Amino acid sequence: MPGRWSLLRRLALGATGPGMAAAQAPPATHADSSLRGVRDRAELEAYLDGVVTAQLRDKHVAGATVSVVKDGALFFAKGYGYADFDRRKPVDPERTLFRIGSVSKLFTWTAVMQLAEQGKLDLDADVNTYLDFKVPATYPQPIALKHLLTHTPGFEEDSRDLFTEDPAHITPMGRWLAAHMPARVRPPGTFSAYSNYGTALAGYIVQRVSGTPWEEYIEKHILDPLGMRQTTGRQPLPERLAADMSQGYTWTGGKFVAKKFEIITGASPAGSVSASATDMARFMLAHLGNGKLGDRRILAESTAVRMHTRSFGHDPRLPGWARGFYEKSSHGVRIIGHGGDTRVFHTDLALIPQDGLGLFFSTNTDKGGELSFGPFLEAFLDHYYPDPPAPVKPPADFAAQAGRFAGTYAANRTSYTTFQKVFGLAGAVPVSVGDSGNLVIKAPGGVMRLVQVDTMLFRDVVGQELVAFRADRSGRITHAFLADEPMVALERLAWYQTPSLHVVVLGLGLVLFLGTVIAAPVRLLRRRVHLAPPPRAVRVGRRFLFWIALANLVFVVWMAVLASDFWALLTGPMTALKLALALPVLGAVLTLGAAGSAVIQWKNGVGTVGGRLRYTTAVVITLLFVWSLNYWNLLGWRM
Repeated sequence: MPGRWSLLRRLALGATGPGMAAAQAPPATHADSSLRGVRDRAELEAYLDGVVTAQLRDKHVAGATVSVVKDGALFFAKGYGYADFDRRKPVDPERTLFRIGSVSKLFTWTAVMQLAEQGKLDLDADVNTYLDFKVPATYPQPIALKHLLTHTPGFEEDSRDLFTEDPAHITPMGRWLAAHMPARVRPPGTFSAYSNYGTALAGYIVQRVSGTPWEEYIEKHILDPLGMRQTTGRQPLPERLAADMSQGYTWTGGKFVAKKFEIITGASPAGSVSASATDMARFMLAHLGNGKLGDRRILAESTAVRMHTRSFGHDPRLPGWARGFYEKSSHGVRIIGHGGDTRVFHTDLALIPQDGLGLFFSTNTDKGGELSFGPFLEAFLDHYYPDPPAPVKPPADFAAQAGRFAGTYAANRTSYTTFQKVFGLAGAVPVSVGDSGNLVIKAPGGVMRLVQVDTMLFRDVVGQELVAFRADRSGRITHAFLADEPMVALERLAWYQTPSLHVVVLGLGLVLFLGTVIAAPVRLLRRRVHLAPPPRAVRVGRRFLFWIALANLVFVVWMAVLASDFWALLTGPMTALKLALALPVLGAVLTLGAAGSAVIQWKNGVGTVGGRLRYTTAVVITLLFVWSLNYWNLLGWRM
């Protein structure tokens, strides 16, 4: 996959990274395993020089930083491109800091495991045990730290108010968490749905139990012991590090546009760390050393082994979660790691414990997401762990049963109770049966053609990507799971939930509204010239439709303007959105009046039958439009 499914995870600090085969540590399958792995520094540098330089050029990325560790030591580190493009300041892997986004979470999870090791935290205890506010008891099962570690607490997604460029907007963590608590939408421990909030909650628990601010805790107990002098979770940056921070860029209008320093408002443990490549090498070495780097230890060996051991997965044949790390197993090796993104920085970290190998890669431009979402690591694995997929012959009877898997699916990392649910209009993943009898999955990032390799398990015919399905007790397929995405599940949608249906309904409504607004002055002009006015009931109905149309058209235009600056919509004040949401409410009230007018027209036989049918059809389309707005949480103020 790398790259194909990236839109499923590009929300705020969403983690990224490929995970393309069996979840456990499978044996190398290459014909000669002695040819696999990294061995020669000069060869590695030549390879990375070619790959990274080409990728930065092709994707329009200003700079990147890379470090590779092996067998307990730094094996390679290098900067590519520029930390400051305008000043032609090169990236220095030892000094230049990059924002590592959700890779920051690994520091939070390491801190959680440290405190669990000391007996100060119980991973099975209700998180409310450690909080000064309450997570509601929506389900009988309480949320425990073990659920936060595997992103299975059951929270919905809420991407609001995560980023700011104004240090004054930083909110104390406890206050932010209490004010931004997402709804619980599924029992804990059932499905993984990546949660920035859940990690921030864990970081706040670290802060409360240790009695030390999170940023200071990781300095004292992780950064300082490992000698990570060019790393910090503080925002804004400490003065001693500010000059070493890479500039962040967007590629806009054919040039690099510098962006201000990105600040995580109140969820620092989910993504506030800035670090150099060689510092991240030390962090990787400590984990590959099961908690030890040199003569310093940040975790007991047993704790580190526990942290790195698989603890949750949607399907035992696919990558899942260790405790904090997620599995990216591929090419015949078990891989654990994490990815991370801010708006402009994109990062990936991968560890191959069986080879004592770690890889860190980060870019400083928004387009870098097209590399860190998989292609960089995939190219690395293709080169050093070649593992051509074996030919697969589908079961003879598959064509007869293929239809049971077809349908529309959507990622469960979404909002269910707020206006953000509407983002799901662009997130559907259709699964169909192809001409050759294979399953075809279409997504914004590409197409997969799947052949069955085991019960409820499929593989891309041209790659290593695996997809597993799950059925309920009646045999109906309910979920799909992508090997590349252990942090989300795909839920099969009912017919009335499919975005394609709603696009038709909303599209019909907009066509009707536009036609109604255009037709109103034309009718008025014709009537004044030579036509007698229609019956009063018809005029009243037309007025209802006109004002309904006007309210909804203004709403759609208003929303398009707000959505044109996506980050401003999510991070700025909600005043404009709240005002805009008044219009659908007005439209819904007027729709009731229009429906009442239709009843009166039919009851009293007003006008012609054709006229009544046309009016009633318009009312039905309007009612469906209101239903669709309500389904996407755009009817009312669901903030």
